[in-house]
Amino acid sequence: MTASIAVLLTFLAWTLALAVIYVGYRIVLVLSFKAPANSWTRGQPAHQDPAWVIRFHHAHLNCLENLPLYAGVVLAAFMLDQVAVVDGLAWIYMGLRFVQSVIHMISTSALFVFLRANMLVGQWACLCYWLYGLGAVA
Repeated sequence: MTASIAVLLTFLAWTLALAVIYVGYRIVLVLSFKAPANSWTRGQPAHQDPAWVIRFHHAHLNCLENLPLYAGVVLAAFMLDQVAVVDGLAWIYMGLRFVQSVIHMISTSALFVFLRANMLVGQWACLCYWLYGLGAVA
């Protein structure tokens, strides 16, 4: 298995784990009759989740926003037979993604948002590098 595919699977598993945590909390509330199942409708929720649940939810949504970008680069690399372009930085990218998610879960203070943004910029730098590298061989 190439590093880029291993990271893609890790990224998918991480995204799923974040969802399982915050949705699991909500399922417990529903099964214990502390909140109706329709408490988390889109728009205006009827139930106020604790701050940690909201942070996990936002970390999950952030992964969902960024997963297609990484998956698209990996797909392009495989289609162009240039997997090595992505493999070199794949685990660095995942490390930045993981740290960004953890920071998301810890705090929303100005310092932590700044640190989180820096992790995102690092991921964007990887994506730009890969796009340039794949574009040069195409």
